[in-house]
Amino acid sequence: MNTHDTAAGAAPEGELLAARGLAKSFGPTTALHNASFDIDPGEMVAVMGASGSGKTTLLHCLGGMLHPDRGRIHYRGRDLTALSESQRSGLRREEFGFLFQSGGLVPELSCLENTALPLRLNGVRRKSAHRSAEEWLERLGVDGTAHQRPGEVSGGEYQRIGLARALITEPAILFADEPTGAVDSLNEEKVMRLLVDAARRSSTAVVLVTHEARVAAYADREVTVRDGRTRDLVQGGAE
Repeated sequence: MNTHDTAAGAAPEGELLAARGLAKSFGPTTALHNASFDIDPGEMVAVMGASGSGKTTLLHCLGGMLHPDRGRIHYRGRDLTALSESQRSGLRREEFGFLFQSGGLVPELSCLENTALPLRLNGVRRKSAHRSAEEWLERLGVDGTAHQRPGEVSGGEYQRIGLARALITEPAILFADEPTGAVDSLNEEKVMRLLVDAARRSSTAVVLVTHEARVAAYADREVTVRDGRTRDLVQGGAE
């Protein structure tokens, strides 16, 4: 659903997340200028743009990690820009998932413990959290890494473990920032196919930031960011 003509500040009916009129500056540098974005439940949207275009800033605002200087972001009818940091933190733990190029796994923890970490932070008991983590690692074909540390696995395995951790809470939205940027082309395809399959099974919407056209091709729709402004393009998703 594309509703970029909706009045700024209004939440389009039926959409999972919608942002209008976003502006964000860092000192004299403008990262976003009147940017808009929307995503439906279960949809995958690729956000593309050159380095420094504002695409990562857009993702961080949508995910509640940054507060925009102007504009509104509505998630399931709630205005994210009006929430406190503790309320946004709760959303990030319970309803949002994050997957970054660097992975962000805790080096001191085993891959199993890393995967279970979001559940543990949400108060799930250790045994139950580890059982869910084992299931996710098996689903993504990296169950053999469970007792290894992140530094002991390959780049492709590392990203699949990061994906398991991002999806273990079955979030409504997964925010993925260059998730294949640190892997080779073979693992890039494997990670993306697993990401698409796992997200579809969980009915998780995906905001996918990438500069690679072949990665964006997996999405249902593409949004380009240039000089902090957004432009929406419709495309066919990969099967």
